Amino acid sequence: MTIQYSGQKLALAISAFLFVSGVFLLPDIVPSSHGKTHVYVNRDQAVLSDGVLGGHKCDVLEVERPAAEELSKPFNTFAALLESLDTMQSHFYTIWQGQWPTAIDWTAAVMATHVSATLAAMTEAWRYRTKPSSRRDYTRESQERENKINRYFTQMTSFYFGENAFSIRTQAYDDMLWVVLEWLESIKFINLHSDLHYVPSGHLDGSAKTSTRNATGWYAQQFTPQFAHRARLFYDLAAKGWDTSLCGGGMVWNPHLTPYKNAITNQLFITASISMYLHFPGDDNPSPFSFKNPVRPSTGLPPAKAHDPQYLENAVEAYQWLRTSGMTNRKGLYVDGFHIQGWKGGKNGSTGTGKCDVRNEQVYTYNQGVVLSGLRQLWEATGSKSYLDDGHQLIQNVIAATGWYTRGTGWPWLWSGLGRNGVMEEACDSLGTCSQNGHTFKGIFFHHLTLFCSLLPSTGFSEGDFKTFAADDRLSAWHNEKCRGYGPWLRHNARAAYITRDDEGEFGTWWGVPATDRQTDTPDLIDLEKLDLPSGEGTDYRNGAVPLDDIWRLPDDQSWQRSKPLDDDEIVPNAENKNINEESSNVTTWDANDRGRGRTVETQSGGLAVLRALWKVVDSKR
Repeated sequence: MTIQYSGQKLALAISAFLFVSGVFLLPDIVPSSHGKTHVYVNRDQAVLSDGVLGGHKCDVLEVERPAAEELSKPFNTFAALLESLDTMQSHFYTIWQGQWPTAIDWTAAVMATHVSATLAAMTEAWRYRTKPSSRRDYTRESQERENKINRYFTQMTSFYFGENAFSIRTQAYDDMLWVVLEWLESIKFINLHSDLHYVPSGHLDGSAKTSTRNATGWYAQQFTPQFAHRARLFYDLAAKGWDTSLCGGGMVWNPHLTPYKNAITNQLFITASISMYLHFPGDDNPSPFSFKNPVRPSTGLPPAKAHDPQYLENAVEAYQWLRTSGMTNRKGLYVDGFHIQGWKGGKNGSTGTGKCDVRNEQVYTYNQGVVLSGLRQLWEATGSKSYLDDGHQLIQNVIAATGWYTRGTGWPWLWSGLGRNGVMEEACDSLGTCSQNGHTFKGIFFHHLTLFCSLLPSTGFSEGDFKTFAADDRLSAWHNEKCRGYGPWLRHNARAAYITRDDEGEFGTWWGVPATDRQTDTPDLIDLEKLDLPSGEGTDYRNGAVPLDDIWRLPDDQSWQRSKPLDDDEIVPNAENKNINEESSNVTTWDANDRGRGRTVETQSGGLAVLRALWKVVDSKR
């Protein structure tokens, strides 16, 4: 690796990564002959040290160094949160389709989850009441606030019909579980907004017969039975993925591939199960009628009761399996998952060792997040502090892996396992090779951290077999103090995300790298000796194609096709930035966050989620 100097600046020379047999190799570097200090990126997004390497022409990426004042500028967190939501919905959501057209099925479910969670933050922040008896006090400001809430909520109701629910039923089990969490989050918001701003009317159960009860309540309560029904259907479908024949338990990721028990599917099952236990209101909708009811033939789906203890049992069992599965690395982070050595399924196949003994070392940010909200709710349902202990330990491991505790002690852009210089980063962010999956991951982490750090209830509830626990003053103080301690790190990440916004207010995926002016030819470069890149351990199938080999593919399934990789026009810079005029001393500059897929609804959701985390965990409590 070579270092050039330009005045007081260090030029960043980054070697090309070659992908050989699943392993990244580091080749020799050709010294740059340019007088300016630049980073070069080839057509496949590998980062190079010169405009030409091995005869391949390259584009020039001038990456600005985030000045210290950029990461320390104060901003109004709540105002930034509202602006980010408006940008996400006005730029990426299409009313007439009832969809985010550029999202894929599972990321769309996550987008809806973010909207409902943000609406919950908004309704808690705005204190007003729409009592008929207080119309004279119902100010214009209150009307504007209620109108804004209703505007975004009606988009969620249109998405209920626009969601590709039939397709998701045939996809992987994790895809199904995102749908469960999506609609439970919406039900939680409906209940919260109704309680805070309307005449108390009690929450509707899942019965369609009660959907018009109490006309003085918020109109959105009529949608609760529909949302509950969809959550129930997808939970029941996904629960079929729980398997005890291999590894002693655990969820299988995808029924169309070889058995792969990964972190995300198991964490989703834990969190969806305990969320169903606490928040599912019941369901008596018999659709689909093709379901064979052994008790009442031809009557369709049997009723499902609220607070079914089976959901709690599933969550407890699944977390116990995950906790003892050996799925964490030496940094205390969850790796992606396990295959089974020697598994050769099919008609005449073998289960091999039957154990989870082939570990995929790939680390993703969302694998550290989804379980957090599950742990918070497991405490509420059982009263066991160990769940909170595990959650706080995982958060501390994540913060350490972003380089937070070592920032300022060396080069600020050294890779620490899950980020650098205290800023969370997906391994694909710096290379610009993230798929829609990778673009979504950081936002998922911060959403579930926010839920984990919500205040513990001071009163419990008991009715029949259903019981929730309350925290005493000592436990509440301990939990709150732990979460407040994450505040500086949350603010650091929120600011790092905020400075990536372009002129349209859209967030980029590589946090900490400011949006640049395309016309600027002399930006301030990152002054560091080297950009330390992730090691490339494991198989990154979430940002590329699922491998076509016998480790992943079913031997008897000839119809299954690999995941479609990014198209050529999705893994290169925007068209106007592709060519370099070699005869000119000037170079084309472009924004680091415009590479690959560029700014998307998924990258926007990441910025929205980290702002919401800062607001809910820290700033709203001031």
